[in-house]
This record gives sequence, C-alpha cells and structure tokens, in this order.
Amino acid sequence: MEENLFEQRTDLDDLRQAVEQLKGEIGKVIVGQEGMIELLLAGILADGHILIEGVPGVAKTLTAKLLSRVISVGFSRIQFTPDLMPSDVIGTSVFNPRDNNFQFKHGPIFSNIVLIDEINRAPAKTQSALFEVMEERQITVDGHTYHLEAPFMVVATQNPIEQEGTYHLPEAQLDRFLFKIRVQYPTQEEEFHIVSNHHLMKGDQRIETVDPVIPGVRIQQLRDKVRGLHIEEKLIHFITAIVVATRDHKAIFLGASPRASIGILNGAKALAAMRGRDFVTPEDIVYITPSVLRHRLVLTPEKEMEGTTTDEVIAEIVKSIEVPR
Repeated sequence: MEENLFEQRTDLDDLRQAVEQLKGEIGKVIVGQEGMIELLLAGILADGHILIEGVPGVAKTLTAKLLSRVISVGFSRIQFTPDLMPSDVIGTSVFNPRDNNFQFKHGPIFSNIVLIDEINRAPAKTQSALFEVMEERQITVDGHTYHLEAPFMVVATQNPIEQEGTYHLPEAQLDRFLFKIRVQYPTQEEEFHIVSNHHLMKGDQRIETVDPVIPGVRIQQLRDKVRGLHIEEKLIHFITAIVVATRDHKAIFLGASPRASIGILNGAKALAAMRGRDFVTPEDIVYITPSVLRHRLVLTPEKEMEGTTTDEVIAEIVKSIEVPR
C-alpha cells in the first residue's frame, strides 16, 4: 500500500490547544494585531528573540507584558536610556563585608521573558551587554559564567520614526533577533473597539483580566515538538536560495547570514505547527521570510535615497525564485 505523504506523523493537538488558549487570553486585552500575536507565539515556539517596531501607542509593550502573564514564567522590564550601563542590565559584583568577599548581584536580564523598551536609546557599550546572553543564554562576569533558566526570550521595542536620542543597533545584534515585527495602526473598526473597551473598563488595569494558561516547562515540551517537524530537502534548497540571493542583489549592500536561513527554517516549522501541520509548506516559508530578513539586510545608499524598503526587495527576491511543489 502506497504511503500517504500527507499523513500526520506527530500529534499536535496539545500544541494547537495551547496556542488557542494563549491567543484567547491575549485577545481579552489586545484588539486586532493578529499578525503580531501570531509571530510572537511563533517566536516563542522557535526559541527566538523578537524586535517589535511601531509608533507609540500601538500596544507593543502591553503585548509583551501580556505574554509573560499568559505563560507562567518570570518577567522583567528594562527601560533603555542613553545613560544606562552594562551593569544595569546584567548585574554587578557587590562587596559583602560580613563574608569579606564580592558577591554577584543579578541584573534584570536574569529572567524568562525580558522586555527591553526602546532598545535603540542605549549606546553601543550597553548594547554589547546583550550579545552573549541573546546568543548563548549565559552571562560571563569576572571570569564566572552564569546560565539562564529556560525558557529565555528577549522582546525589544523601538520607534521607527523618532531619531533624536537614539542609536543605530549594531548589525551583529540585529542578527540575533529571529523576527522583526512591524506593527501597523489599527483599522477604524478595531480602534472603535479599543476605545469602547477602555470606556467599559472605567480605567481599570486591563492586564489584570488575563490569567496564566500554561507553565514555562510546557513551552520547552512544545519546542521539542516543533523541532521534530518534517521539512523536505527541496524546501531547504528554497530557503537557502532566498538567503543566498540577498548577497548578490544589486539593491543590497549587506546580505543575510546563514543564521537567517536557520531562522526561516525554525520560524516556518513553528508556523506550520501552529496551523496544525507536522510538515512545512512553501507558503509557511514565504509568509515568515520578511520578518526574518527585514532587519538583517542593508540596502545600498542609492536605494535608500530612492525610498526603497527592505520588504520590497525581499518580495522581489522571493518572487524571482521558483517555488517548489
């Protein structure tokens, strides 16, 4: 009997149920923004960090806080400012006169979900404090290495318009973010519901209406399922063809690294699992690619002056490559 290639090999019912529970709780507070919520949950399942870009007031910070509430894990928030020092992020050694020695006092980065508000307001010296922890999930201070407890995720926000008092994030740091999510304004109907809900709540804290639905250890179990999803070799060729094309494109000064290829793979697996499949399709790859690549590409000065966006170039690249079937 011929094997059915589309037969479900992995039971994903519990994963889909968990995702629906998370969406349901977040939806108690957040109106619309389905794309942002879907990518945030995919980022959690793919074990990646997320950069959220949007103008003030579109619920970037609120959504990140809600994530830590619906998942029963530790949460800390760091407001990045120009005078913030690396020790304000990772911690510092403090002298203990009773024991006559130095003891390391953990900084706010020692948590599970870490919200970094306005990440581009801190200088390069402070940004460098995030390099090791975002890539290796550990901190090295005074020759001692401290491992962070899983799950660990950085959710950073930034304003794309305001330039005064901000710093350009180093490319090496941007490359450590799995997704860059662009948050748009709500529609008029969505904004009506936002204002109506605020009126009905009479100024009460909306976040208090949200309850934890899954523990942190469950996230690790769901991630293991996502890693085991099937992907055909021709789809891996499709992913690498897209990323390699960014390195030779006439509109791009700096292309994407192999980390981007791995990011598309992991993101597509998470998206497929959320949609109830234990295999990746070309549509998963096409959907996830802009969020993985848009912050990793540097356009040529000519294209930037013309007003070309990275999303336009990514769409052109994806369209130029034959989609495997």
